[in-house]
Amino acid sequence: MKKRSIKNVRINAEVQRELGNIIRSEVKDPRISPLTTVVNAEVTPDLKYCKAYISVLGDEEAARDTISGLKSAVGYIRGRLAQSVNLRNTPELTFVLDQSIAYGVKMSRLIDEVVAQDSGGKSENEFRGEDEDGAGED
Repeated sequence: MKKRSIKNVRINAEVQRELGNIIRSEVKDPRISPLTTVVNAEVTPDLKYCKAYISVLGDEEAARDTISGLKSAVGYIRGRLAQSVNLRNTPELTFVLDQSIAYGVKMSRLIDEVVAQDSGGKSENEFRGEDEDGAGED
């Protein structure tokens, strides 16, 4: 099975969805933040290993605690995954902290600040060099 085959893409999506459900509703570890999202899951073509990318909304300490909580509950999570997803092999899970969402929010905020500073209180028409009636300057 190729790495990007239709079957592998479907398995990745199913594992991602089920991991999200298990983490959100079944794992009771207090270290795991309630604002935890499974961003992506990559299952190897031989179905032996799975790398799950986890995003945690909050500070760095909450993210570290969530990853350590998930690592300690990996046996339970894998067992529940085996019950809910019918695969030939249940993959060994590895959790990786993914900070792309937080990075995107930070970059968006920075872009908004720069745009606000560049406009400096000008209206949008003045910023484009147009008069009040919409005609350009001649």
